[in-house]
Amino acid sequence: PVRDPAHVVTMGEGMTPLLPLARAGRRLGLPNLLLKDEGLVPTGAFKARGAAVGVSRAAELGVRAVAMPTNGNAGAAWACYAARAGLGALIAMPVDAPEITRRECVVSGAELYLVDGLIGDAGRLVADAVSRRDGYQDTSTLKEPYRLEGKKTMGYEIAEQLGWRSPDVILYPTGGGVGIIAIHKALREMLELGWLTGPLPRLVAVQATGCAPIVDAFDAGLRESVPPADPRTVAFGITVPKALGDFLVLDAVHDTGGTAVAVTDDELLAAEHALARDEGTWICPEGAACVAAAGRLRESGWLDGSEEVVVLNTGSGLIYPDTVRAEPPVLAADGRIP
Repeated sequence: PVRDPAHVVTMGEGMTPLLPLARAGRRLGLPNLLLKDEGLVPTGAFKARGAAVGVSRAAELGVRAVAMPTNGNAGAAWACYAARAGLGALIAMPVDAPEITRRECVVSGAELYLVDGLIGDAGRLVADAVSRRDGYQDTSTLKEPYRLEGKKTMGYEIAEQLGWRSPDVILYPTGGGVGIIAIHKALREMLELGWLTGPLPRLVAVQATGCAPIVDAFDAGLRESVPPADPRTVAFGITVPKALGDFLVLDAVHDTGGTAVAVTDDELLAAEHALARDEGTWICPEGAACVAAAGRLRESGWLDGSEEVVVLNTGSGLIYPDTVRAEPPVLAADGRIP
C-alpha cells in the first residue's frame, strides 16, 4: 500500500523459515509436519509484519503518532517501528501482559500505560485518548487496513517456499484473528491471480480452553462469537474475549473446510517443551497451542497422517520466559559434576 519507497520502514522482517519437524512429526503421527517460525522476525513476533506496513503507510499519510491497545507483542512491534519511522507511539496493555513486551515499548521510547483489565478495556482508553489528540491514529486490530496487508505475506511466503503450491492444512493461533484472516486473504488472492490452483488449505483456528470464543461459536454453528465470562490463559497473545473480526475468522474456517480447536494450558505447555526437546526450537505458547492442536486433530482422525500440515509459531519463546522453569543444581567451584 505504500506509494513511495522512501516511506518504507523496515527492519528486515519477512521470509521466515519453513522448518520440517521430522522428529516431532513422527511422534505426533504427522510425518509431513512443518513449522513457519515467526519467532525470528524483529521484536520476536509476527506482529512486526503488520507494524512494518502499518507504520510505513501512517508515516506516508502524515500521521504524527500511532496508538493501540495490545496484549504485548503488537504494541512492542508498533512501538519499535514507530521509533524507526520517527513517529510517536501510545501503547496500553493489560497489567498481565508479558514483561518483555513492556520493556520493548519502554526502550523504544513509547508512551506506555498498564491497564487493570483486559485488552478491550485498554482499547476503550486508547480510543478516548486518540479522540483528544491531534495527529494520533488508532491502529487497533482491524481499525485500519494496513496491518492486514503486512500479515498476509505469511500466506504468500508459505506458497513460495513450497514451490508455489499450498499445504493441505494450516493451523494458526487465533486471538484478534488478523493472522488467519490475512492468510485467507492471501490464499484467495493467489488463487485469483492463478499462482495457486486446486483447493485451498484447510484453515484451523486454534485457541486455549481458557479463552475460546471462536471455537465455541464454530461448535455452535454461529457466525459471531460470544465473549467468555472469565478469559484467561498462559498463551496471553490469544486472550481476546471478543475479536472485532470474529465473523471473518469464522468465514475463513468455513470457506476452506477447516475447523476450530481449543487446547488446555497444560497441553500447550507440554507441547512447547516437547518440541524444544525434539527439534531444538523454543516457540511461544500460542505457537505451541497449534502443535498441541495438530496432535489432537490426528488423534481424533480429522487428520489422517498423510497431509502436509503447517503450524504457525507466531513468536519466540524468549518473550515468555516464565513458561519454563530453570533450577539447575549449583556446584562449588572445587566440586565435581556427577
